[in-house]
Order: sequence, then C-alpha cells, then structure tokens
Amino acid sequence: MVSMKDIAQACGVSVATVSKALNGQQDIGRETRERIRQVADEMGYMTNASARALKTSRSFNIGVLFVDPRQGGLAHEYFSSVLDSIRVEGERCGYDITFINRNVARKQTTYLQHCLYRGVDGVVIASVDFHDPLVVELVNSQLPVVTIDHVFNNRIAIMSDNVSGMETLVRYVAGKGHRRLAFIHGEQTTVTDGRLTGFYRACEALEIPVRDECVIEGAYHDVGRCYEATKELLALPERPSCIFFPDDFSYIGGYNAITEAGLKIPEDISAVGYDGIRLASVMSPALTTWRQNTEDLGREASARLIELIEHPKTALIDRYVVSGRLLEGSSVADLTTR
Repeated sequence: MVSMKDIAQACGVSVATVSKALNGQQDIGRETRERIRQVADEMGYMTNASARALKTSRSFNIGVLFVDPRQGGLAHEYFSSVLDSIRVEGERCGYDITFINRNVARKQTTYLQHCLYRGVDGVVIASVDFHDPLVVELVNSQLPVVTIDHVFNNRIAIMSDNVSGMETLVRYVAGKGHRRLAFIHGEQTTVTDGRLTGFYRACEALEIPVRDECVIEGAYHDVGRCYEATKELLALPERPSCIFFPDDFSYIGGYNAITEAGLKIPEDISAVGYDGIRLASVMSPALTTWRQNTEDLGREASARLIELIEHPKTALIDRYVVSGRLLEGSSVADLTTR
C-alpha cells in the first residue's frame, strides 16, 4: 500500500508537506499542492478515512437536505443539476455527500438527529419547507449550514437572482409590445416573493397596469395546477397577451390548456417560462425563459459550506447571489410589427 512517505520521496518533499497537500491546507504553494496530489493519484494513494477523521475531528462528509413532496426532484433537470454540482464540488474538495432524511434504522428521527447520527460536518439545505420546525431546529443548531434560495439570520445563503431575472423577462416581453401581462406564480416561498417583486417592480417602472385577476397562485413543477390556472386566464373577458409561467416544466400544463382552447403560441398568445431546462428549447415553439445557473448555485453552496467547516472564524456569513441569463425562444410574439 502506498504511504505518504512514498509520495514524499517521489516528490522530493517532506512527509509533513505531503500531509498538508492531501488535507487541503493552504500554507503551501498551489503548484506544490497540485503536484503532490497528482503524484498521489498516479501512485494509487488512498486516504484512510478513519485516521483522517481522528486527526482532524471531521468526517469529511457533507449532508444535503432535500425534500420534494412531488417526488420528482432527482428527475427534474433543475434540481438534479444543483444537487450534482454540490456533489462534484464536494468530492473535488475531498468530501462525501449524504442525503439527510428522518429515518435511522427504520426509526423516525429529526433532521438534526440524522445529521448527528451520520456525523456530517455541515449541511446544505437545498429544497424544503423552510418554515418546518424540524428545519428551523437544524438551522439553529451548532452545525455549519448553507441554504439555497432562502435566508436565515446568521446563516450563509446562496440565492438565484430571482428579482432581476423576472425584471429582465418583463422588460423583454414589454419590448415586444405586450402590456396585458399575466403571471402564474409558485407557492409562497422566498423564491416566489423575489419573482413577484421583480414582476411588479418592472411593470411599475414601465407603467404597465397589472390586474389582480391576472396574477394567480399555482405551484412549481405542477402541470395540473398550471393547466387549471391557464384556463382561468383564458376565460377572462380580456385575456392576457402574454402569460408568465412558474417554471418550464409547469408550462406543459399551460401549453395544453392553450392548445385545447384552439389557440396557437405565439400567434394568439405568448408564453414565458423560468429555469432554462433543456425541455424549454426542444418544445415547439421554443420557450423564452430565464436560465438559472444551477451549476454555480450548487458549486457555490458546497464551496461556501466547506469554507465554513474548515475556516469557521474567517468564513463570511453573507448572502451570495448567482446570476442567470435570458434564453430567447420563439414563444413571444413581436406586437410592435403588427
């Protein structure tokens, strides 16, 4: 079995330097650290996890709390991409990933109890009911915690740019001459609050009136509710010229309601999504949407948590916003040419 001493001899450095490089310590040069890691990989060196845990008082294991009541999260392109980015960054830094739940040996536990049982060094909370008392208990514990798209006091939060993303979409649609806008938004969350703020803020700045009956609560990733909400909008005496949907997947329900009504997109009514998943680009017509940077969301969450675990006295507790971008499809008609 390859030892640190073997690696040290191959690299011409001390065993202490090899130990620092393999443990990710920053008090040696980056080139030296990377060269030692490369040689270790080539020689087939495997860290003894138990020994490393005893030496560092860490398990090198990150918990991920992800609760999806619709049972579609891991199959949903947006969430799966975020979770995969958390995993990739964690593994790059030498950490394993454990999903946190409420079961240990078939017994009900709290999220915090499961974290303590698994011995995780910290937790990324990616998708839950953030008002759940069991989630609040975990957030208020001594464990390092990073949240995605929700803000708690004294906790690091990684936020998608929901306000500016929605503002950009509204300005784009308004630039095409649309003034009768409708918005089917998701359930009450921090994400929804941000998007509603962006929607109303942009409409106010552009002096676009928004009728109360044109803003309807739906649900994220829920085709059925989006279908019903779209039918409600289409039944209005003066239907909207463009509908903003809660996400690209839910748009399928809206699309079905529109086509069942004998209408065409974008000839008769325009549509805008959110998330920027691959589905949006392969539908006909391609959906105009806001591409959330899922890779950076997951990577940033994992990196900030590891920084908090390894450098608790210097890690900055703050809110970090990850920017997305507009994906222009062909689902929004240009009314300025009519």
